[in-house]
Amino acid sequence: MSTQENETPPHHTTPEGTEPTQARRSRTASTSTRAAGPNPYSHAPQGPGHGTRSPADRNGLAVAAMVLGVIGWITSIVFIGGPLGVIGLILGVAALRKSKRTGTGRGMAVTGLVTSSLAIVVSILVAVFMTWYANETQECYDPGSFRQYRQCVHDQLTAH
Repeated sequence: MSTQENETPPHHTTPEGTEPTQARRSRTASTSTRAAGPNPYSHAPQGPGHGTRSPADRNGLAVAAMVLGVIGWITSIVFIGGPLGVIGLILGVAALRKSKRTGTGRGMAVTGLVTSSLAIVVSILVAVFMTWYANETQECYDPGSFRQYRQCVHDQLTAH
């Protein structure tokens, strides 16, 4: 590294009163028209809590409804999703009412309502299918082997 790379360029200043009039006007205009407060073009945080909401601005019911709805939808094929969907649906309705008052969490509340409803519908469809399947194959429940069970189920389902 050479010493020239580390050196800073010299500062050129003009004695007081010898500054050109145009330069003085532009400097004064730029500082006087700028609003007081944080610089909107700065990448630095603009004060306490910049970019975050306070906990009072969040709708916890909406978050809970959305989480329960998504988990219920994912687990609805194993019947756990039905009860989770019911709880998520109740919380989603309460969150939607709260979002009308506070103005926060509407999107999450609607997501919770939709996913909870889907969880309930899928759980009901799975229950109906499992009941139908059990009814159609009840004669096959005491097989000697898995191969016999599979053949019995095939015969029962194709007989109709």
